[in-house]
Amino acid sequence: MSKDKKYEIVKELTQKIAQTPYFYITDASGMDVASTNQFRRECFNKGIEYKVVKNSLIKKALEANSIDYSSFKSSLKGFSGILFSSTGKLPAELILEFRKKNPKLEKPLLKVALIDSTPFVGDKELETLKKLKSKNELIGEVISILQSPAKNVVSALKSSGAKLAGILKTLSEKEN
Repeated sequence: MSKDKKYEIVKELTQKIAQTPYFYITDASGMDVASTNQFRRECFNKGIEYKVVKNSLIKKALEANSIDYSSFKSSLKGFSGILFSSTGKLPAELILEFRKKNPKLEKPLLKVALIDSTPFVGDKELETLKKLKSKNELIGEVISILQSPAKNVVSALKSSGAKLAGILKTLSEKEN
C-alpha cells in the first residue's frame, strides 16, 4: 500500500472517529469470504459501517483524535475491523446475533469498544454493551422519575376533590 493511500485512510478514519462517538474494533480473523460478506451485509442493513483496517493506521487515527489507547494497545494486533454506529449498543447486538446464527464461527470477537471515549476491552464486555441505554433513553427515565411525584399529587387532589364534592352533595341533600 502506498504512503499516499495510507495517509488517505488515516485521514478518513480520523474524521470518522471524530464524528462518531461509538465504534468497535473487532477481530474477524479466520472467517471465510462468505461469512465476512454476510457480516458486512448485516452491518449495512443495520446502518453500521464496517471497515477492515491495519492496526498501525487505527493507532494513528486514534492519536490524531487525542484518544489515549494505552489501556487497549495490546488488543490492536492481528486482523482488525472497525464498526461505526450511531448508537452504542447496536454493534454489540449485531455481533451477538451474528454468532447465534453462525454458532460454528465464534467470530467476530470484540477487541475494544469506545463509547463516548470510554474503552470496553475484551469480548466479555459484549453483554454489558448490549445493555447500555442511549442518552435519550436515560433522559426519558429521569423525566418520568421526576414527573412521578407530581402525577401522584395531581391524582390525589383530583380524587380528594371528587370525594369532597360527594360529601357536600350528600350533606346538602340531607338538609332538604
